[in-house]
Amino acid sequence: MRSRQEASWRGWLARIGAGDQSALSAFFHDSKELVYSLALRMLGDEADAEEVTLDVYIQVWRTASAYDCSRGSVTAWLVMLARSRALDRWRARFSRLQKELPLDQFDLPAGPNPEGEAEDAQLRRRVAAALAKLPAEQRQLLQLAFFLGMTHTEMARRLRQPLGTVKSRIRAGMMRLREALEPVSG
Repeated sequence: MRSRQEASWRGWLARIGAGDQSALSAFFHDSKELVYSLALRMLGDEADAEEVTLDVYIQVWRTASAYDCSRGSVTAWLVMLARSRALDRWRARFSRLQKELPLDQFDLPAGPNPEGEAEDAQLRRRVAAALAKLPAEQRQLLQLAFFLGMTHTEMARRLRQPLGTVKSRIRAGMMRLREALEPVSG
């Protein structure tokens, strides 16, 4: 089923890239739920999620001819576009709020803290290295959970894996991450 959908979506993208509006319509109707639900989960606002969904399909219309199947599935490409547009929308909303609220509404930092920034950068590197050492199945599930906010049930359905397997792999991955990120005792 999944491979049939992927093949269908690739065909539509090829037709969209050639300027076929009916292919865009078919692709939109078949994939809009994926894009909208991701945008809604990230933004928490239906109107913003609808705007992001429309922005994604405008981008699909403009860039379908540049899609390269060797770099990933159509689903992954679509999720990347949706995530990118949702983040842009969230940043714009946050920036607008900052401009509209008086300065006394914000807790402004006293100034740059190079030590804190260095610690944060070091922690990011440690987390990335620890994630890279995990088995691919565990890493994928942790990324879906933390970066896309998916539930165990959503991941099980999406990956066509038993719910118990998903939960076990996430738990094992979290335990390995915890071990890798524990402070070094000296």
